[in-house]
Amino acid sequence: METVRRVDKQGRVVLPKNWRRKYAGNGRVILRVEGERIIIEPLKLPDLTEFFDYVEVDLKADLSDWKPVKGELLEAR
Repeated sequence: METVRRVDKQGRVVLPKNWRRKYAGNGRVILRVEGERIIIEPLKLPDLTEFFDYVEVDLKADLSDWKPVKGELLEAR
């Protein structure tokens, strides 16, 4: 797929609607320069759920209140 687009005075380029839906669904992209090319890639957000239950910690603090949990974790450093 190719298309020609104008760059406005502020340096903006409008991506075609179907490209935005397909490749920039979260509204964020990565811009990278390779030689004479400007590459626009979708920003893929990591799935943090894969890290759930990954680390075991022995805590005395009540998990319903974050402040004591944070304090206890920082003490363990």
